[in-house]
Amino acid sequence: MSPTRRLAALPCGRRSKWVVLVLWIVLVAAAGPLAGKLMGAEDNEASSWLPGNAESTQVLVEQRAFQPVDTAQAVVVYERPSGITEADRAKAAQDAQAFATAPHVLGPVTGPQLSKDGQAMQTVVPVDIGTNGWNDLKPAVDSMRATAAAGADGMATHVTGPAGIGADQAEAFAGIDGTLLYATVSVVIILLLLTYRSPVLWLLPLLSAGVSLIASQALIYLLAEHAGLTVNAQSAGILIVLVLGAGTDYALLITARYREELRRHEDRHEAMAFALHRAGPAILASSATVIASMLCLLVAEMNSTRGLGPVCAIGVAVALLAMLTLLPALLVICGRWVFWPVRPAYGTAEPTRTGNWAHVGGWIGQRPRKVWVGTALALAACCVGLVSLNANGLSTAGTFTGTPDSVVGQQVLVEHFPGGTGAPLTVISSAGEAGTVQAAAAATPGVASTTPPVTHGDVAVFQATLTDPPDSQAAKDTVDRVRDSVHAVPGADAKVGGSTAVILDAGRAATADNRTIIPLVLGVVLVILALLLRAVTAPLVLIATVVLSYAAAMGISAFFFTHVFHFEGQDNAFPLFVFVFLVALGIDYNIFLMTRVREEAVHRGTRAGAVAGLAATGGVITSAGLILASTFAVLGTLPVVGFAEIGFAVALGVLLDTLVVRSVLVTALTMDIDRHMWWPSLLARPRRELTDHQRSKVV
Repeated sequence: MSPTRRLAALPCGRRSKWVVLVLWIVLVAAAGPLAGKLMGAEDNEASSWLPGNAESTQVLVEQRAFQPVDTAQAVVVYERPSGITEADRAKAAQDAQAFATAPHVLGPVTGPQLSKDGQAMQTVVPVDIGTNGWNDLKPAVDSMRATAAAGADGMATHVTGPAGIGADQAEAFAGIDGTLLYATVSVVIILLLLTYRSPVLWLLPLLSAGVSLIASQALIYLLAEHAGLTVNAQSAGILIVLVLGAGTDYALLITARYREELRRHEDRHEAMAFALHRAGPAILASSATVIASMLCLLVAEMNSTRGLGPVCAIGVAVALLAMLTLLPALLVICGRWVFWPVRPAYGTAEPTRTGNWAHVGGWIGQRPRKVWVGTALALAACCVGLVSLNANGLSTAGTFTGTPDSVVGQQVLVEHFPGGTGAPLTVISSAGEAGTVQAAAAATPGVASTTPPVTHGDVAVFQATLTDPPDSQAAKDTVDRVRDSVHAVPGADAKVGGSTAVILDAGRAATADNRTIIPLVLGVVLVILALLLRAVTAPLVLIATVVLSYAAAMGISAFFFTHVFHFEGQDNAFPLFVFVFLVALGIDYNIFLMTRVREEAVHRGTRAGAVAGLAATGGVITSAGLILASTFAVLGTLPVVGFAEIGFAVALGVLLDTLVVRSVLVTALTMDIDRHMWWPSLLARPRRELTDHQRSKVV
């Protein structure tokens, strides 16, 4: 027995299977309590999301010299279209006194200030952000909203500004882990039942995936607490979907190959060892592709993107380990009965050989060139929708699928006060040049007013209110003008931060990440495919098909976002996230197919091997794709536009990869290119020229 065969037999040996089971039980018992602490280790402060070296991030850090505790401004807005009354003003003044004595308020409360049209008032309240980012804002803002609404007597009240928006974001993300977990598990159960048509078998893949999620969450918690790994609500939520989706995919492939080998081997232990030996390389390559792609995110400028990479990579690695050890042990322990009512008896025919996918392969084989050309043109036509793509970032209102109170308050604020009220720029400079810096900022077009500089040692800080809404393009342009003005002051070392500056810097960092990471991921995936398939032509063809699939999915998604869902646009990081997930996960199905085609081509030739490979893997890959697409579609249940868009686009792309690219386009291309698909390996030679020794080397 070869070393790889002996290694594959370890999880499913007659005695070692019990050792594997006991080890996983001990691991889960230890990991369970730690996994439950992951949410408490999330870092949702602004600095965990922003580009690390950006000017706005530096301002956030330097501000702590003036205010050791991070604060966010809440703007309490009062509106009466018929005109603010004296009673309204007295009510707002009483509220301001109440806000000033609240435990969550730090610093002086400003206002109430009456608008020039006399129809609205605003009170600015600095709120303690706390140690848990926006999660600590929600109780404070809820209390302020209750105070403002009490006794308003028909006057509309809202709480907006960075604190109000942060509190509404916290509510949108509230329970995200539980919502995604329950929804994803429900989807996986339903699809596994439909796939296996067995009342028992579905439990084993789901149990293994659940164990891998617990173990990965525990490991990530330990790294967050003791190794500085950054985890936020975004990465923790995507982790659930990715581990359950990818883990179930690997489970489906192993179970399908095991069921196939049970018909060829009387001993179930031997059948599983052979299944792992044959399917293992494809699963390892698949997971390596995902892990390597995720680790490419470590070069990102955005902290949120950089933190997502290792979190997802750890999740996939743990899922791989569980599916290659725990699942085989469970399947072998249970025996053939777990497949009831359709038990794969020894010596029976493999049904996939003459199934629907075999007929599809035969149909493609009659006209492969026409099929792949027609399919490629159809996908290219879908790319036309890219003209609707607007990945220039989302405004505050555009980030929510609904209209929370902070969005309404911001709209009211813009109607009656300068657009940037409640979200001013923060300018830090040397104390000696503070007056000159302030004058330069105040004279900049787009700046409505500035506050007097406050000094702390050799450093001074002041704020500048903009004339335009803080999330508008006009406000972003003003930030650039202010930076140009204050940077020009000699010896001032001036920096400009604040909400608008944060939005601007994050958008530019995300754009830079797109240009850097997308080519890097393509290169990494290409190398992995070349090593796996021992060829050059096949990896290039597969990469081209995945990129075409990505562009088609983006085009269709952009059309739906604009004309069906009526979303405002897409987040700056949207193209990168969708690309990484689609290329990393979409290439999986090509790996599963082409490794089997290569195995069959050794004995049948490439054209016949493509038909046999599609027949053997078509059903399981389709099921895997449906499950993965459905798990990502669960993201659409969240009231956050960014998550909904990522979920929709990735789910659509996975379905395209599964049903069109892998089953039709790649199969047709393989048949048309024939043996040259494997150039420069031995398989590129005419089959009749290969000796038995050479065939064994190819295998």
